[in-house]
Amino acid sequence: MKEGKLIVVSAPSGSGKSTLVKALLENDLPMAFSISATSRPPRGKEQDGIDYHFFTPEAFQKKILENAFVEYEEVYTAKFYGTLREELQNKWSAGQHIIFDIDVVGGLNIKSQYPEQTLSIFIQAPNLKVLEERLRSRATEDEALIQERLTKAQLEMESATEFDVVIVNDDLEQAKKEMFQKVKAFVEQA
Repeated sequence: MKEGKLIVVSAPSGSGKSTLVKALLENDLPMAFSISATSRPPRGKEQDGIDYHFFTPEAFQKKILENAFVEYEEVYTAKFYGTLREELQNKWSAGQHIIFDIDVVGGLNIKSQYPEQTLSIFIQAPNLKVLEERLRSRATEDEALIQERLTKAQLEMESATEFDVVIVNDDLEQAKKEMFQKVKAFVEQA
């Protein structure tokens, strides 16, 4: 496979995109997860090279200068996220399609660079109140960061119409089924 298909899954923090991506990867589709790079420190049990490629902010900025990223963004102040070019090349060389769990701007950047081979999916919580409850239940961020994520979520939800598919995650099992059906149809089309 020279270049496979790209499945971009984006959403505000707390919408359930990571849960849905993990569920999709458990299905029998020839796809691999794109491990994003970040300049933030690991949270909880996150491991370098498995959950993210962790870089210091300085090392991340050096990679930017080396043109090592397909896309990158400063998502929060001094917190960079991006997709390394080598991630795509390695997975395509292995004959795999690639699924991304990525922020909204990064997802739209990939879609704009690979419009014909990308399916972009926006995951949406039923409303902001549910989103806030999910963020608080994770207990991984302080109040200031939760407020920053909620403000960003309102802006990100305005971008939903720019995606090929919008899935409202108010019933997890239904959202899993809907996402699997859309992705399976996309990767199987010629």
